[in-house]
Amino acid sequence: VQLQASGGGLVQAGGSLRLSCAASGSIFSISTMAWYRQAPGKQRELVAIITRGGDTDYADSVKGRFTISRDNAKNTAYLQMNSLKIEDTAVYYCNLGAVVWGQGTLVTVSS
Repeated sequence: VQLQASGGGLVQAGGSLRLSCAASGSIFSISTMAWYRQAPGKQRELVAIITRGGDTDYADSVKGRFTISRDNAKNTAYLQMNSLKIEDTAVYYCNLGAVVWGQGTLVTVSS
């Protein structure tokens, strides 16, 4: 299984971005998907997670601003990020089943 993350870029504070994570292979629909991020000089942290049943959970820092979703028919997970803050700047990684990692996509939020 491989994961391909996309959708990162440069956005002004208060703006929005949607990240996508496309998975190859047939296990996507039975796996938990998650988004992590790693800011410069910081440890990688969990941002959001969605179970195969659609239950979600978020880091406190993004609750109410970010939404994780999945489309099992497309083997794709999404992270809708609204009201972005400068401190959201990081490389964002998707993860499948706590085992498979995507390559990361850079999100830069400017003032």
